Amino acid sequence: MTHSAKPLLLVVDDDANVARIVSSLGHREGFQVITCSNGSEGIDVLRRRHVNLMFLDLHMPEVNGLDVLKATQRTADATHIVLMTGSASIESAVEAVKLGAEDYITKPLDFERATEIMRAIHKQFETRATIQASDAALATRLEFCGMVGRSPVITKLFDLIRRLAPHARSVLVTGETGTGKELVARAFHQLGPRRANRFVTVNCSAIVETLIESELFGHARGAFTGAVESRQGVFEAAHGGVLFLDEIGELPMAVQSKLLRVLETGELQRVGAVEPKQVDVRVVAATNRNLQEEIAKSGFRADLYYRLSVLEVTVPPLRERIEDIPYLTAAFVRDYSAAFEKAISGITPNAEDLLLKAAWPGNVRQLKNVIERACMLSESALLTEVDVERALGTSAPAAEPAVRRPAAVPSKETVLAALEATAGNKVEAARRLGVSRRTLYRLLERHEVTD
Repeated sequence: MTHSAKPLLLVVDDDANVARIVSSLGHREGFQVITCSNGSEGIDVLRRRHVNLMFLDLHMPEVNGLDVLKATQRTADATHIVLMTGSASIESAVEAVKLGAEDYITKPLDFERATEIMRAIHKQFETRATIQASDAALATRLEFCGMVGRSPVITKLFDLIRRLAPHARSVLVTGETGTGKELVARAFHQLGPRRANRFVTVNCSAIVETLIESELFGHARGAFTGAVESRQGVFEAAHGGVLFLDEIGELPMAVQSKLLRVLETGELQRVGAVEPKQVDVRVVAATNRNLQEEIAKSGFRADLYYRLSVLEVTVPPLRERIEDIPYLTAAFVRDYSAAFEKAISGITPNAEDLLLKAAWPGNVRQLKNVIERACMLSESALLTEVDVERALGTSAPAAEPAVRRPAAVPSKETVLAALEATAGNKVEAARRLGVSRRTLYRLLERHEVTD
């Protein structure tokens, strides 16, 4: 995979000479450049690509510079906008600033000023790229048996697995759909004494009730119509290793009693067979159901529950570990940018905020699917708010009033002023600076500001 190391400059001007000059300056300062001769083309690019810097002509026929700003207030995510005009006015300057333009320069262009702006934005691009690379590297360091996180609840889970995996003979993993229960099961296998032996999985909810006993315990030849030969079940296949029984709450009651016998004695009987077989299997079972409620409704055997839950591990939902979303996102972006052979290095601040505000009923699996779709559809070096909204679909939170995030990195003085104005309230200071709270902590570290 080839990665682009250049920020993107968009030049929107109907004057070909101006567009050529700005484009030439951009190439010289290390930008990838796209030029558009009218406002409509510029809007289209801004909706499809993440643009780091835009030089935008104010006076164009049909769709002028202010029209472009109005049309792309939310889609121009973290874009530094420079409005160019040959006839400046206080009114247009004020409106341009309100709509998100950071700079307002007159024609003929001041080449020194234009170059200064380009160099500043290029430096910010490099700083942001460094932060994103740091996030990706940290996500790798935080990875634990395929899981990523540093929140207190997930760290506690990782520590529990490390301590108990060498000794656990049976484990019950509980948690909502999509939280990563199978990854927890695999972690117990990888860190346990049977890591060199087989790890066999079976989804109890995916097998028709009439065949599940055969799937688990095997059957003898002629045991039922179609049983033309003897066949071993997953317990025999996992002999000496670990068996993962996913969605164990879906097992029929009749099969539950036979499963309990195998767990207690290590002895199973194939369907239709006379002689029992001895197996040595460690079992990890998982469910998204509340098994104690199922017991109360006579839907699950109490004795089987107590046998399985000698060690019960609960995987926290994503809403209880929101601070892990940036690291999970960095890991998923890394994986899918490689899989799709795209030069996607990270995610814009607005897009990250959108992920942090989403409900995530499908937990980590849903987040992973959203990032996969966003990477698949994106044409930019960064996933934008539009990419994430499109990938989230109906799961996206309700739209809020558009707030343009600043493209520039706030100075130490700006950060200190925000903290002073909010009496040290970091949440409010981050809001005033137009950054996420996590970004504020990064800024504090970068500027060496201590509490």
